Amino acid sequence: MKEFELINSYFKGRGIQRRDVDLGIGDDCALISVPADRQLVVTTDTLVAGVHFFHDVPPRALGHRCVAVNLSDLAAMGAEPAWLSVALTLPKADTTWLEEFTAGMHEIAEYYNVQIVGGDTTQGPLSITLCAKGTVPTGKAITRSGAKIGDWIYVTGTLGDAGLAIEARKKQLSVEPQHLKAAQQKFHYPTPRVAAGQVLRGIASSAMDISDGLLADIKHILKQSKVGAKIHVEKIPMSAALKLSLDKQQREKLALSFGDDYELLFTVSDEKKSMLHTRLQQYGVDITCIGQITANKERVELLENGKQYQFSGTGFEHFS
Repeated sequence: MKEFELINSYFKGRGIQRRDVDLGIGDDCALISVPADRQLVVTTDTLVAGVHFFHDVPPRALGHRCVAVNLSDLAAMGAEPAWLSVALTLPKADTTWLEEFTAGMHEIAEYYNVQIVGGDTTQGPLSITLCAKGTVPTGKAITRSGAKIGDWIYVTGTLGDAGLAIEARKKQLSVEPQHLKAAQQKFHYPTPRVAAGQVLRGIASSAMDISDGLLADIKHILKQSKVGAKIHVEKIPMSAALKLSLDKQQREKLALSFGDDYELLFTVSDEKKSMLHTRLQQYGVDITCIGQITANKERVELLENGKQYQFSGTGFEHFS
C-alpha cells in the first residue's frame, strides 16, 4: 500500500464531519471556520516507540492513547476539542495494524466530536505526532500562571496506575492478574478530562494535566505562578489495584513521580471550593484535595500526617 492509498483507506472520509471544517483531508491544508467569540487552542505531542509505548502495544490502544494525551492538554486549559492533524511514521504499511490503530483513533475522536483534518505519512521508525486544536471562550482559558497563596491543590481520579503497568512490565513485578489488567487499562486507554476541564473555567485559578508525574508537573505551575506548594502525601488518591499490589513506599513513589496518568492538576481559591464540588459532582468525576499553595517560591514541601516526608524522585524528563 502506498502513501495516498493509506490516507484514502484509513483517514479520508472516516469519522465525524464537523460543520466548521470547510475543507478537510485531500488538499495542501485544511480550512476551518473558528467562531469570532472564541480563541483557538493548539497543542502538539509526539509518541515514539520504545520511549512512550512498548513496541508490542495493541494498535487499537495506541490509536486511542495518542489522541487521548493530546485532548488531555486541551482539557487542562478548559478547551473544547475540535480538530486533529496526524503525522504518522511507519516501518511498513501493515494493513491489519493500520485497521486497528485507526479504529482506536476514530473511536475516541468521534466520542469527543473531533474531526481528523489532515497530516502526513512517512516511512521510518514508528512514531506518531498529533496536533490537536480546540476552542475556548475568549479570555476564559485556564493557564498555569494563576495560582495564588492559599489556593487549594486538587487532582482528578487516581495517580500511579500507569506507573504500575509499566513497572510490572519492566521489572517483572508479581501483580495479581485483575490488578494488572486495571493498571494496563489506565495506561493504554487514558481518559482525557474534557468535561471537567470545561467545568473548571471560571473556578480553577490554574491547571495542567499530569503527564510527567505529580512532582514534576506541579513545579510548572509554581514557576509560572511564582508560588510554592505543600502536599500531603497521605491524601494522594490511589486505586485499589495500586494499593493492593505494592508496599507503601513503592506506591507512593509511583503516585508522586511516575506520570502517564493524564489526570488534571489544578488550584482553586477558598471561596470557590463549594462551587467546584457542586459543579463536578454531576459529571461523576472524583476529585481530591492534596495540599495548598504557599509563599515558598517554587518550593514543594512534602508532608505525611503532619511530618516532613523525604523523597528524592523528580518525575520524567526527556534528555535528563
